[in-house]
Amino acid sequence: MIDLPWGKSIEDPEAKMTRSRNLSVLLVTTWAFTACFAVWTMFGVIGIPIRSQLNLDSTQFGLLTATPILTGALFRLPLGIWTDRFGGRIIMLLLLVGCAVPLWLSSYATALWQLILLGLALGLVGASFSVGTPYVARFFPKESRGFAMGFFGAGTVGAALNMFVAPMLVGSFGWEAVPKVYAGALLVTAVLFWLFSAPDPGAGKGSSSMVKQLSVLQDPRVWKYCQYYSIVFGGFTALSIWAPQYFKNEYGFSIAQASLLAACFSLPGGAFRAVGGWLSDRFGAHNVTWWVLWAAWIALFLLSYPRTDLVVHTTGGPVGFSIGLPAWIFTALLMVLGVAFACGMASTFKYIADDFPDNMGTVSGIVGMAGGLGGFLLPIMFGALLDRLGVNSSCFMLLYGIVWVSLILNYLTEVRRAPVMGEGAQQATTPSR
Repeated sequence: MIDLPWGKSIEDPEAKMTRSRNLSVLLVTTWAFTACFAVWTMFGVIGIPIRSQLNLDSTQFGLLTATPILTGALFRLPLGIWTDRFGGRIIMLLLLVGCAVPLWLSSYATALWQLILLGLALGLVGASFSVGTPYVARFFPKESRGFAMGFFGAGTVGAALNMFVAPMLVGSFGWEAVPKVYAGALLVTAVLFWLFSAPDPGAGKGSSSMVKQLSVLQDPRVWKYCQYYSIVFGGFTALSIWAPQYFKNEYGFSIAQASLLAACFSLPGGAFRAVGGWLSDRFGAHNVTWWVLWAAWIALFLLSYPRTDLVVHTTGGPVGFSIGLPAWIFTALLMVLGVAFACGMASTFKYIADDFPDNMGTVSGIVGMAGGLGGFLLPIMFGALLDRLGVNSSCFMLLYGIVWVSLILNYLTEVRRAPVMGEGAQQATTPSR
């Protein structure tokens, strides 16, 4: 700002241009991540007709939908390191263009092994998160990085976008049309990204060797953040690709109806990530994470209860009762869970921005890899449990147990050392992170 003699001020044109550039970078990078996330979760919808076509069981279906998640998880670490070294702009561009090729080829696959191999290749788009997070964060001051990273992370609404677009394409042209349309969208996105993005101000600052960059793993805080993110992001990703077939099997909806209801989980979940970033800026990453775990635990407890029929023998004869969640209550609880996971994703990366500002690419890659591995393993475990138990809600039972263990660990390692509920306000206790 420039102060004028009569007490008013005008904005410095250079500062205005800088703010416009930063906003442009944030918006176009968020769109790129949205497109990538839609591709990453594509098999959650087109896997349903593929499952029928190839006669897959639940475990094979889980493997099909989870395969892209594996590659996206494993490559988050190297791509995060390369982002610090070469800059987020060039890495994101190469990712968008390169993944369009296997994506297009997947429309011609006719066997499960072909889909798995191509899924491994196109799954690289999932690593775009560890590229975009440090890239956009470097354009904003520390006090607003939580919001900026949360806004970028809202690109997970790509999962909801996939729920709207893919069923329409499947219904009109068959599942083979979806990869072709998505490949074209990636190429268009690559052009827009290059036009409206800017050179990474942090490029070259991570020029040290990979061994030296990985020395950050010796910090126990990194492992703690991996624990958080494997729950919130892993659970969000797994349920985003599992929910359509859950609605179809449990409630008998069509693919289009099931995908629409599944979007009720992924859409608000992605959108509230920006809110989670703002809350983390205001109240602290620790407080937000603690309450996120509690909200998820309660929602999962209710979602886990299977549909049950009871017969009570009374003096007037047997009386039957049926216990189960109607579709609308189930969907509402799923929305609550999605919002909780979204806020947890934002709070985790607020931790990283505060504690590791000079190694954001590396640390976000490590933490993102942990979250991605959770998103890969959980759908396979969902399928195995379903084949073993035959209970659709067993997927929520598994998540409930994981969140319960995580709450205990969070309490032992953080809550007893930090005044998250005001109980330690009179103590001069420093939060341990």
